[in-house]
Amino acid sequence: MTKSPYPCLWFDGQASEASDFYCSIFPNSRIIVKTPSIVFFELNGTRFTGLDGGPMFKFNESVSFVIECDDQNEIDHYWNNLSHEGEEGQCGWLKDKYGVSWQVIPSNLGELMGGDPDKSARASQLFMSMKKIVIQELKDA
Repeated sequence: MTKSPYPCLWFDGQASEASDFYCSIFPNSRIIVKTPSIVFFELNGTRFTGLDGGPMFKFNESVSFVIECDDQNEIDHYWNNLSHEGEEGQCGWLKDKYGVSWQVIPSNLGELMGGDPDKSARASQLFMSMKKIVIQELKDA
């Protein structure tokens, strides 16, 4: 039986620190195994590997992790914690302090952006100007 694929994140000496950081932010998370150069961990049931592979490779926006949030409190929680010491981007994107890219979005983003063409255009324009997504502002657009 084939197991589900999961990501391996390449760090430069920060895999243990990063896995502890992520497990402190996501509920139902845990460290599975830590060795001096590799760590296996789960974030809310999704498995990851952190590898201390050295400085050869860096993270970039071509790969990001999407966090669908049910309400503004969840958006604020993930945005504030993951962007701390990182970089805020546009449209709910951010890079954490390790350079990993995340998209923190409402789980009903399609509903907030769809519907009436005029409202959809206003919501889309507003969405493009946001860094952290504010659900009520999209509803009011």
